[in-house]
Order: sequence, then C-alpha cells, then structure tokens
Amino acid sequence: MSARATRLRALVTLTVTAAALATLALPASAARTTAAGQCPSRPDSTPAAATAGAATTQARTITIDDKCAYPESVAVDHEYIYTGNISTGTIYRGKIGARTLEPFLPGGQDGRGKATGIKTTGNRLLVAGAFDGNFFVYTKAGKLVSAYRVPNAGEQTLVNDAAVAPNGDVYVTDSFRAVVYRIPAAEVHAPATGAHRTLQAAYRLPDYVADQSNGNGIVAGPDGGSLIIGYWYSGALYRLDLATGGIRKIDAPPLHGADGIARRGNTLYIARSEDNTIVTARLSGDGASATVVSERTYPGADTTTGVAVLGNRLLVTNSQMDTYLYQKPLTSPVFTLASLPLH
Repeated sequence: MSARATRLRALVTLTVTAAALATLALPASAARTTAAGQCPSRPDSTPAAATAGAATTQARTITIDDKCAYPESVAVDHEYIYTGNISTGTIYRGKIGARTLEPFLPGGQDGRGKATGIKTTGNRLLVAGAFDGNFFVYTKAGKLVSAYRVPNAGEQTLVNDAAVAPNGDVYVTDSFRAVVYRIPAAEVHAPATGAHRTLQAAYRLPDYVADQSNGNGIVAGPDGGSLIIGYWYSGALYRLDLATGGIRKIDAPPLHGADGIARRGNTLYIARSEDNTIVTARLSGDGASATVVSERTYPGADTTTGVAVLGNRLLVTNSQMDTYLYQKPLTSPVFTLASLPLH
C-alpha cells in the first residue's frame, strides 16, 4: 500500500472518531473554508499529501455546475446522469452526452442534507443520506416517494450505498453498522406521498471494525440471488446469499479504500478512493473468488469514490473528498466526473 494510502487511512480513522462524537453533523456556522477559501470542509483533521499516478488515455470530463459540488456517487438511467453532493445533499443531473450536470434537487430539501450513494431503478431515483442516517426514494420527476431513517438515529451511522435486486427490492449499506437494510420493491414503487419510514435491517455483516468505514459499495451479483459488498477499511469483498442470509468472504486480493462498485456480467469495476484508481476484477462462475484484471488511474483523478457503467464507458467521480474531510486546498476549482473507456 502506498504512503499516501497509509496516511489517508490514518486520517479517516481520526475523522470518523471525532465525527462520531459530534454525530457527524456540521452546522453551517461551524463550516470552515479551504486554504483556497472556496468551499466548506469538515473541521476535524489535517491535510493529506498529494499524489500522482499513471495516466489512462481517452478520458473525457463532465463538469458539475456548483463550485463546491463534492460528488460522492454517480448513477445513470436511459436518459440522465446523476450525482450528489456529500456536503449539502444537492442532486445534479444532465442528459446523457451533456458536458455539464445542473442542480436538480436542492440541498436541504426533504431533510436531505448530505448525499452519498445514488442509484436508479425504473422510474425511481435512490439517494443515501450519509452521516445523517437517511435514505430517500424519488420519482424521476423529483417527487418524494418516501424518506427513511435509521433506527436509533442518535447512534453512529453512515448510510452509504444501495443496490437493486432483480425483484426490485433495494439493499442499503451502513458503513458504521454491521447491517444491510432492505426496502421492499412495493415501497420503492409506491405512490409519491412523501411517507416517513424506518430502515429495516435484513442481514448482519461480519468483520466490522469499530470507528472505521466498513461495508460500502454494494451491487447485485450476476446470479440474481446474491449481493456483493466491498469493505472500505479492510478492502475485502463479501458475497451475501439473499435466500439463506449466508455471507462469506470472496477469495480476492484486499482492495483497501474500495468505495463505489459497478458490475457488468461477471466483471466488477471498483473505485478505490485511497489511491485514485479503478480496479477491474473478474468473478468466478460460483462467485467464490475474484481475479484482478487491471488497476488504472487517469489524468485529473481526485479521490475516486463512485463509478457507474454507461455503454462502453465508465463514469467516475472526482470527489475532491480530501478537501471536504481534511481541509486540503482544492485540486481544481471545477468539480467533475470522468468518462473513461470501459477497458
């Protein structure tokens, strides 16, 4: 693991511990600006060192129309690209092929003060609410279907990412709690009444380390009956059988900093936010093992936290999360997504 990765993991430990004591909510009056004086950041850690990596060619850029966007996740449907702001909860979108994503759902609306994992399913947009312990289901027109809240909301939580099973049920990770929540398909596709509900835990996860970001990225498995979950801190991948609830570690190299995960067939695309890399891994037929096919970076990679597949391209977030978390000066005054060749 690189020296930068070691520093980042130590910084995240400090960040998470301090943030847990403050329930990870940052009032506007407490926000600081970066050294560049441009965007608010969380005031509880120190800067990390910069790094550079090998370049991947044919990278394209999609800009976000917000000088402090902090895009943590990315999702696509047949018409739009979506991303969200972990700092404010603003959701942005743009037509596929557009060079810029515009604000779509304003931050703070419906109590959505932060946004991490974003997914789409049918006519629904799904948004995880990060440290606030929320999860939101919207229609594609922006109407609130329902707003969810974790039980025991005063305890440490990080509602982080979501996956949609073939039957339409939605599964949600909580990086600070050893559970996977389930939202039934009937609730996801219910009328847009703005109902308030509680997230219900469906499965428990092993190997959680206290005060660390654990279960993070999540996707439905290629067999249609499992989930694949990546752990940020340990870098392990797990396979959860939806029928039995059994979970086992996938035989694969540790991918520390594993954040967002996308899948096409038996191939996983994993954003590693520690090292600004995208890992391509191939699952075995039984899902028991995974082989790393490649690991790459690209010009302008900046804390790669989210990834989605669009045709023959990968969309990756340049979140600049090191500014938000560690008060490091912005690498770029423009927040972007990168569009990369799939392979």
